[in-house]
Amino acid sequence: MRYPLLLEESFELLETPYLLVDPKQVVKNYRRLIRAFKGDVVVYYAVKANSHPEFLRQLNREGSSFDVASLGEIMKLIRLGVRPDRMSFGNTIKKPKDIDTAYTMGVELFAVDSEMEIDKIARYAPGSKVFVRIHTSGLESDWPLSGKFGTDVEHAASLVDWARFRGLKPIGVSFHVGSQNYNPKNWEIAIKDASKVFNEAARRHHIILDFLNTGGGWPVKHTKPIPSVEEIASTIEDSVRRYIGSGILIATEPGRYMVGNAGTLVSTVILRSRRLGKDWVYIDAGVFHGLMETIENFRYEVLVYSKEDDKKKVFTLAGPTCDSVDVIYDEVELAESVTEGDRVIFVNAGAYTVEYGTSFNGIPSPRVITVEQLKTLSELNKTA
Repeated sequence: MRYPLLLEESFELLETPYLLVDPKQVVKNYRRLIRAFKGDVVVYYAVKANSHPEFLRQLNREGSSFDVASLGEIMKLIRLGVRPDRMSFGNTIKKPKDIDTAYTMGVELFAVDSEMEIDKIARYAPGSKVFVRIHTSGLESDWPLSGKFGTDVEHAASLVDWARFRGLKPIGVSFHVGSQNYNPKNWEIAIKDASKVFNEAARRHHIILDFLNTGGGWPVKHTKPIPSVEEIASTIEDSVRRYIGSGILIATEPGRYMVGNAGTLVSTVILRSRRLGKDWVYIDAGVFHGLMETIENFRYEVLVYSKEDDKKKVFTLAGPTCDSVDVIYDEVELAESVTEGDRVIFVNAGAYTVEYGTSFNGIPSPRVITVEQLKTLSELNKTA
């Protein structure tokens, strides 16, 4: 196992739990994504995945745009010097005052999937550009998003016309194949569905759309094989040419892909015990403190530091709180000799960990520290 830079040294300097992050890896991921597309692509980084200021600064310098889900994210980006016209307000459930404030600040692009959302934007952000989100199945993804967001193709075409009627500028369509999707074919299926909205908007309403937001879903390596960035990008471009044609601006909203492999979550074993025939390991991180996604059985690669070659044993892995929901995995293989004080590491955990953190039971969320900050602490420690 190749551990991140200075990980072992961090054990001596930091109290767990913490997320050790490398902003330089985010830059590498962004550049690889841009290169993967043969044509132009607009990247809207999904801020909700990890809003660490250094990640946002680095992406802003690289020229990335940003997918925002709230006024809080917009304000954070503005404080970091990101121009509002490089933000897409992608949440389809927005408060009127947030639409009003975003529009006043200069946000020009909004996602919609209902008449009421269009009406709110027409009132509080008149003349703005909008794109309609369609429903996708979320098949072969670890975190489907198909129930709460998006509408069917026929309704989407009527929303395009309604947006124009309300004085807005409908420019295109979006979808999301589900977070951590393992099959590029699902992007093709979604693009084929989106093409029907393009065709219906032109045929029935004489509206020419030229923007396709292909959402997120780009996976990060954990416990299953994943397709390459290049394979997904090629599928997207080939499908756009096949089903929609030329002259379409392709956008994407990577979140997990951009920051997942830029972070390692480090925790410590508090207790090992046996209960009702099961062996349990309790750590100082849990579903309320960095590992919320595991409640849907999202599977991280989990290692007991320096014992990865040890014989393995099945444990139930749980967090530190006084809540029975705080069980990370009912069954997970860990080093058989794992014991109190060992470091338990969650690999490629830079996305959707600290953003979900709470202070439940008075226990603080995992601290976030960059590699550069750790280097500074290390130097100070040596000179002390």
